[in-house]
Amino acid sequence: MVGTQWKDTHYTLGFQGEYKMDRLHHNGFRKLRLFGPLVREELLPGINVVWVFTPEDIEQVFRAEGRYPERRSHLALAKCRRDRPHVYNTGGLLPTNGPEWLRLRSAFQRDLSRPNCVKTYLPAIDKVIQEFLNKITPGHNGNDFLPELSKLFLELICLVAFDVRLDSFNQKSELSSRLIDAALSINSSILRTDNGLQLWKWFDTPLYRKLKRSHLVLEQVAVELVTKKIEIMKLQNLNKTSHQPSLLELYLSSQHLDQKDVIGMSVDMILAGIDTTTNTSSFTLYHLATNLNIQEKLYEECLKLLPNCKSPITAEVLSKAQYTKAVLKESFRLNPISVGVGRILSQDAILSGYKVPHGTVVVTQNQVTCRLPEYFSEPDKFIPERWIKGHQMYKSTSPYLVLPFGHGPRTCIARRLAEQNMQALLLKRGTLSERERVSEKETDRDKEIIPHTQGCIDVAETNEIDGEVEEEGEAELISGHSKAHFRPLDQATMYPLHLALIVPEGCAGTRYTEAREQELLGIVLWGHELRTIHFHLIIRRFQVGWAGADIDAISLLINKPDKKEEKKDEMELEECQSQFYDNLAVMVDTGVVFSKE
Repeated sequence: MVGTQWKDTHYTLGFQGEYKMDRLHHNGFRKLRLFGPLVREELLPGINVVWVFTPEDIEQVFRAEGRYPERRSHLALAKCRRDRPHVYNTGGLLPTNGPEWLRLRSAFQRDLSRPNCVKTYLPAIDKVIQEFLNKITPGHNGNDFLPELSKLFLELICLVAFDVRLDSFNQKSELSSRLIDAALSINSSILRTDNGLQLWKWFDTPLYRKLKRSHLVLEQVAVELVTKKIEIMKLQNLNKTSHQPSLLELYLSSQHLDQKDVIGMSVDMILAGIDTTTNTSSFTLYHLATNLNIQEKLYEECLKLLPNCKSPITAEVLSKAQYTKAVLKESFRLNPISVGVGRILSQDAILSGYKVPHGTVVVTQNQVTCRLPEYFSEPDKFIPERWIKGHQMYKSTSPYLVLPFGHGPRTCIARRLAEQNMQALLLKRGTLSERERVSEKETDRDKEIIPHTQGCIDVAETNEIDGEVEEEGEAELISGHSKAHFRPLDQATMYPLHLALIVPEGCAGTRYTEAREQELLGIVLWGHELRTIHFHLIIRRFQVGWAGADIDAISLLINKPDKKEEKKDEMELEECQSQFYDNLAVMVDTGVVFSKE
């Protein structure tokens, strides 16, 4: 088992090293390549962690976790709560270990982990998702869809957990914005406070103060919701009214929990309910946007199960949505919620022939393992069919490979609810997107085209060139068709790119639904929407890294202002054009656009 030296790797002490804290999966690939499938790393003197890459070793880690699975995470969050004993009994379900963790877990999972209990919330969830889609679809042209998804999942968790609506889809909803910002701030602080010298244990560092401020925002809302619910429950008992109880009511009625326990769990539900499902859903929508054939198959299943966009999603519908589940699982494989699962061994374990003593911190590298060709054919491709039994792409795999929610007694307590919410969103969005494409073709309605600003546009090469050459500056241009797709910013640097200025005909995209034209045009992610568009491309080749800030210039460059726009918009366009050309490091004399049939 090879060890690495902390002084050569991490930058937790404030200096730059080879590994990046915000690129953990890249770090994992590098360790696997350099040292093999089992790596011991000394993060700080005397503090070791073992990284595990094979499914066989991952299985042994879970078999050695014992009655009380322990992990080393959310340490600063635990301290923040222990310092407020008038509000909390413990550090909460996330950081707590041992018998106290088992007490909390047993009480909270009774209702949250039962399939029949989770399914009872489907009608309310369906209604919220429909409202969300009605709000964001017509004329929505935002550059970043993540905040919109965050609002949706915040609204869903508050509805199911607390039986309240926050009016998150209202742009003026200050409470929703504060909760989302606070949750994101806490989650972004967890990894950095869990590693390094952890000076926050002795005095309030700037990062720890930030975590405390954000946590207080969630705490105040949780305390208010719990207090109000207690008053409502007293009135309901007096009036002897019957209704479907929220999770909060079930917890407050439990003999194994008190009010402080429930407040801690309420904060945890808000904290975990926003970030994880938001990121997973956004990756899934991205994969659908860049794989038109898969999007069409999903639409076919949506149309079969939900004849129209107003058809309700029921438990029976979800049970039959096999392709939807395969799409979600494939997204989990490529872009899981975390790189893997952390455990503190409660007993000795044999990993890859080495004896690893109890008390060792072990982290599984599932995200890396799931992209290795020895476990998945074409591992970097998005192929949902690999999870559908009976399909030629299906292959039995180890159950310890794709573990987005963890495994065993300490698996994510809200897994069933999270999967149900995401499946319902995909089904509803699938029916709505196709209905919009057909409707837009029939009405010939113009749409404003605004590309996403955090990435690059990658254009597929083709040898078919047909058309007349036009002159524009020093570049040769041929108008026509090609395929384009959007890639995340972290994949858009450090290697040659094919970048494109997309100039829609008439400065507005017209969607096409015929399969023949879809194959020609491909799919493009514009803002948050999945669109098939008819466009002209101007392709230039650059051997440079490309940043999101430069895409802003392209965005304005291709969206020429209407003649009725104010003069300042034209000046802004000229400024962006100038900035765009100034930023080019290397430029080939000619650019080519593939011809229109």
